[in-house]
Amino acid sequence: MKTRYLKIAGLVALIIVVAGVAFFPFYWNPKKSSTQVIFSDFMDLVETGQIAGTVVFNEGTHTIYAHVTAGQHLRTIYSKEATGPLQELLKKKGIRFAIESGGGGSIWLSLLFNMLPFLLIIGLFVMMGRRSQMGGGGGPMSFGKSKAKLHDATKPKVTFADVAGEEEPKEELLEVIEFLKHPQKFQALHAKIPRGLLLVGPPGCGKTLLAKAVAGEASVPFFSLSGSEFVEVFVGVGASRVRDLFEQAKKNAPCLVFIDEIDAVGRHRGAGLGGGNDEREQTLNQLLVAMDGFEANSGIIVIAATNRPDILDPALLRPGRFDRRIIVDNPDSKGRKAILQVHLREIPVAPDVNVDVLAKQTPGFSGADLASVVNEGALLAARREKKMVNMVDFDEAVERVIAGPLRRSRALTPKEREMVAYHEAGHAILRKLIPHADPPHKVTIISRGMALGYVMGAPPEDRYTRTRSELLAEVSVAMGGRVAEDLVFGEITTGASNDFEQATNMVRRMVTNFGMSDKLGPVTLGRQGGPVFLGRDMIDSRNYSEEIAYQIDQEVRRLLDEAYQYAHRTIEANREKLNRVAKALIERETLYAEELDDVMAGKVVALEPSRPTASAGAEADIEAPTAATPDAPPVAPPATA
Repeated sequence: MKTRYLKIAGLVALIIVVAGVAFFPFYWNPKKSSTQVIFSDFMDLVETGQIAGTVVFNEGTHTIYAHVTAGQHLRTIYSKEATGPLQELLKKKGIRFAIESGGGGSIWLSLLFNMLPFLLIIGLFVMMGRRSQMGGGGGPMSFGKSKAKLHDATKPKVTFADVAGEEEPKEELLEVIEFLKHPQKFQALHAKIPRGLLLVGPPGCGKTLLAKAVAGEASVPFFSLSGSEFVEVFVGVGASRVRDLFEQAKKNAPCLVFIDEIDAVGRHRGAGLGGGNDEREQTLNQLLVAMDGFEANSGIIVIAATNRPDILDPALLRPGRFDRRIIVDNPDSKGRKAILQVHLREIPVAPDVNVDVLAKQTPGFSGADLASVVNEGALLAARREKKMVNMVDFDEAVERVIAGPLRRSRALTPKEREMVAYHEAGHAILRKLIPHADPPHKVTIISRGMALGYVMGAPPEDRYTRTRSELLAEVSVAMGGRVAEDLVFGEITTGASNDFEQATNMVRRMVTNFGMSDKLGPVTLGRQGGPVFLGRDMIDSRNYSEEIAYQIDQEVRRLLDEAYQYAHRTIEANREKLNRVAKALIERETLYAEELDDVMAGKVVALEPSRPTASAGAEADIEAPTAATPDAPPVAPPATA
């Protein structure tokens, strides 16, 4: 209440100031404060040179305005006959004069002119007040209102039929739906449904879609907003919006409240540089009380989504608030097939489209990535004036999502083209020859995105763990491009920079995170995360000594050198295969897995137009990193390297 009175007092003070400014010119008028004299005395003052400035003749009121040298303002009434002699006298004395038109209505016009700013401001406040009362959201008192959007049962529903590839999260959410539909079954056993569910997963995996499906299946009101919509620059607005949101939810209970990207408001308290009493923390405090405070919010279930659960405040995750954490991960091969089938329902596809093959070509793709693949395929088919989308369109769409669009306009010199061909051939034959490495699906020297060329690996199946041998095999594969350049040309290029970056990062993780170093043993070595909002790297909380740091560097150096030598021996022993693959790439630009086998065996391969396709795990050979398998590390030959 105190805050409301302060706002009203401020508004009244503002109106008084504006009114004073508006009426000041009207009441302070030098003409109205002048002294009236008779015409003959005024003529005498002109004769004696006591008039200063400009003399004004007002024809409407027959009044002369002037002021004497001492500063006194004068006015006198003149007759029409006296105008001529007076003007002659003024000219003779060198005094300027002006004639202004005016009349009896000038006072009203002046009044209107002076009151116009005041009237405009009053009208503005009236308009804002009406908008605030009508719920337009634009009034000065509407800052504290929640911006949540209410989706009622009359709008088109999203159901679990629209969600594919996330069967386990759907099972977890079915319990919530059952409670919203039949609460008496749970109340009879005094069972309490979780008040909050936290959906955790990488971007694009379907967290928001799942929340919408829960509301659609339960047929209850659904409030949705993002965490950033709570916070404003005005102090106290965020907490006010939280209160307003839960008041609206109580009126519509049973209902669902969905907060997307809750980490924007639910971050760990007390970790900022500006102290603990900031607007975001006040908003979080109000959210904590609203979810589980003195007042019961029965019938309100809060669903939140984030891809940063590590930075959320512990009080937000305790039982009674977000009781359950539901992991929504990227789909496996079966899930990808189901997601593709959902997106393909509305698209005319040709008989040659094989959804099973397409699902196997997209390991690691999220639901959003798969939706993009289907859309890109349809766009490519429309660009080619097709009536249906073919498999070749989807193949190229996968590649576009991974590595970007084709760049045939990037012209390479013959020498550069040859070096790129040998570089990619080095990667390709190592994928074929090194045990435990993912076999190649495609090798090309056609520029795409930022890459001059790339080799795409094709994992035989989805994998969730990697062995030491597999990781070391991938590190050796990453060295293949530089080894081939050095062996053939005796010269090296900048094209292997991204290969080395991936290889170094993976080997360092093997040593410090995975415990895969024989010298350092099964131990985790690294920084212990400091306060997340001070920046983890600003506080040096390394849990090992400088001596151990030196040993880590030595071990990383040793493993990289051994991987390079392993790749060098393998390519040198298969130099003829390297030459065949490189020459075939120069001639054909692209080789697929079966063609690569024939070329390495020395068979004659018929020249065919290159066919666009794609997979995951591309090694892009450029100076800057490209879209290859993001967290799928380049890694490993046997420990004999």
